[in-house]
Amino acid sequence: MNAIIRALRKEEWSPIWSGAGLGIVAVLIVALSHQAIGASGSFENIGGLILKAIAPDLVEKNLYFKFVMPPGITWQVILLVGAFFGAFAASKLSGTFKLDPVPDPQWKRVFGPSRWKRWVAAFVGGIILEYGAGIAGGCTSGLAIAGGIALAPAAFIFIAGMFVSGIVTAMILYGSKF
Repeated sequence: MNAIIRALRKEEWSPIWSGAGLGIVAVLIVALSHQAIGASGSFENIGGLILKAIAPDLVEKNLYFKFVMPPGITWQVILLVGAFFGAFAASKLSGTFKLDPVPDPQWKRVFGPSRWKRWVAAFVGGIILEYGAGIAGGCTSGLAIAGGIALAPAAFIFIAGMFVSGIVTAMILYGSKF
């Protein structure tokens, strides 16, 4: 048990053990809840819930909210909240928790210490990511992990595309600096 606590207190976890743990969690989620792991839909669930409070008629008439992604607190929202608190607990356990609006030294070296640039880039990147997840049929957890567990061909195409686009994006943003 002490070995597990020591491993959890490390700043960086072993990718092998982290991947194995994620696989076990994904299988347990399917076995216990009969749902596949996924997080991107939670933003639509929460957005629909907020929109329902503002304009309920609009939500009632919207076929997407009616049949595809109903507004409300769903298992995906609970998973997202659990991931947030799990990351918080891990950072506190390892002693690495801190609030820093521009924490990445690499970002600071390339783009400077500007907070607003980072926040705008993160916001725009999040919108692009969510839109892409909708087109692809899932996010990294929903399509890559859950789809990979199910051996869905789309998952492996998505994973390849994710790596290629990540490399291209890094080359565009950082050039030869890194």
